[in-house]
Amino acid sequence: MMPNQPLAERMRPKTLDDYVGQEHLVGEGAILRKVIESGMLPSFILWGPPGVGKTTLASVIANSQDRPFHSLSAINSGVKDIRETIDLAKSQKFFSRPNPVLFIDEIHRFSKSQQDSLLGAVEKGIVTLIGATTENPSFEVISALLSRCQVYILKPLEKHHLISMIDKAIHHDEYLKTLDIEVVSYDAIISLSGGDGRKLYNCLELVINQFSKGQKITITDELVTTVIQQNLAIYDKSGEQHYDLISAFIKSMRASDPNAAVYYMARMIEGGEDALFICRRMIILASEDIGLANPNALLLANNCFQAVHHIGMPEGRIIMSQTAVYLACSPKSNATYMAIKRAQELVKMTGNLPVPLHLRNAPTNLMKNIGYGSGYEYAHDFDGGFSSLECMPQEVIGTKLYIPGNNAAEVKNAELLHKIWKDKYGY
Repeated sequence: MMPNQPLAERMRPKTLDDYVGQEHLVGEGAILRKVIESGMLPSFILWGPPGVGKTTLASVIANSQDRPFHSLSAINSGVKDIRETIDLAKSQKFFSRPNPVLFIDEIHRFSKSQQDSLLGAVEKGIVTLIGATTENPSFEVISALLSRCQVYILKPLEKHHLISMIDKAIHHDEYLKTLDIEVVSYDAIISLSGGDGRKLYNCLELVINQFSKGQKITITDELVTTVIQQNLAIYDKSGEQHYDLISAFIKSMRASDPNAAVYYMARMIEGGEDALFICRRMIILASEDIGLANPNALLLANNCFQAVHHIGMPEGRIIMSQTAVYLACSPKSNATYMAIKRAQELVKMTGNLPVPLHLRNAPTNLMKNIGYGSGYEYAHDFDGGFSSLECMPQEVIGTKLYIPGNNAAEVKNAELLHKIWKDKYGY
C-alpha cells in the first residue's frame, strides 16, 4: 500500500547523526555542533538556498535539547499568530526547563511590524528564535532583531550528499525497502534536484510511482528526464508554474478582467509566492499598461507595495486584491512605454547627438562666450508657460516618440500638444 506521507517527510532526520550535509556547521567539532552540545542555545538565523535542511536542522536541535518546538511560516502567519505562540511558550517555561524554540520559516517575508513583535520575547528569553531565510538577512531582517541573533550560512548539498540520501531512502524507508529498485545512474536525478533535498526526494518518488507493485524498478537518466518533463508542475511548483501564474496574472489585468486577476493572485498566494514580488509586478503594470490613461494607478500600486511591506501577510492580501481589481478596471495605455522604447531605438540609430547650445548649462564665462545657454527661453516668461523652444538635436527635429493613447486622459494630452505645437509632431 502506498504511504500517505511524502518521501521527504518520511526521511526527515531526527538526530544530528542522521543529518546530511553542512559539515562545516554540525560536523564533529564544528561551531554550531559545539553550541548545541553545550546546551546553551542562542537565537540564530539559518541562511541558505531552498531544500538544504534549514527546517530539519531547527527541529533536530530542539529535539536534541528536549525543548518545546513551535513553528510558524511567514507566508501565512500574522502578528496575532506570533503573539499566541509566544503566550503558549510562556506557559511552557519552567525554572528547570530550557526555553522553547520558536522556528520561523522564511523570516525574510515578515514585515517590520511582525519582526518587531518578536523582539520582546527574544530579549526576555521567553523563546529561542531560529529563523530560516533564503535571502541575505542583512537586508531582510530588521537590525534590532539581527543584532540579537547569530547567522549561520548553509551550503547547497553536494553530489555525494544527494547520492547518500537516495541510497538511504531506497534501503531504509519502510515502503521503498520492500521494492526491487536499482539505480543505474544518478546524474539526471541529481542535476534536476539542483542541490535541493526536497526536490531530490520528489523526483525519486515520481519516478518510482511510474511502476506497478512487484515490478523491478530500474532508474536511468533517460527515465528520470522523461518522467520529470511529464510531471513538471507537480515536481517543481516554483519553476515553470511560477512563471505561468505571474504571466496569467499580468495578462488578466491587462485584459481588464478583475475576476481572473484575483483568481491567479490567489493561486500564487496559496502556493507561497512572495507577496512583494506580486506587488512589484503590479507597479510595473501600472506604468507599462495603464500609464497616463490613469496616473493614479501607479500611485496606488506603489502604496500597495509599501503597505504590504509594512503589515505583511495574511492581511496584505486584502490590499493586494484591491489594487489588482483597480488596475484591471483602469483604462489602458502603453503610450509612455512605447515612447521610451522608440526613444532608445532612436538613440541606438543616431548615437550621441550634440545637445543644442541653447539647452546647455553655462557655469563659466568661457562657456557663455562660446554660446552655451545663448537663446534659451524660460517658459514661465511667456503666456501660458509655453515658448515653442526647440529642444531636440538638429538631426532629429520633429521626431514623434510619444503618441497619446485613445483614452479620455490622453485625448486631452493630444489636444494640448496640437494646440501648442500645431502640426510639428502631427498630433
